[in-house]
Amino acid sequence: MIEKDRLTEVEIKLAEQERLVDELSTVLAEQWKTIDLMDKKLKALTKRFLELEEQSQPDIPVTRPPHW
Repeated sequence: MIEKDRLTEVEIKLAEQERLVDELSTVLAEQWKTIDLMDKKLKALTKRFLELEEQSQPDIPVTRPPHW
């Protein structure tokens, strides 16, 4: 009877471990989706910032320095 109880206990622990692994896998997949979305947004914001920065810089005319 003791051997059967040990086997049942091991089976219960294994089932708990499987559930935990599945739960962690789901959380990890959700986090990767969030990271991918944030990465896309960061790239878009960086591109937009660089475009705005380029537009806001005045064109420097090419002229001779006053001492020429």
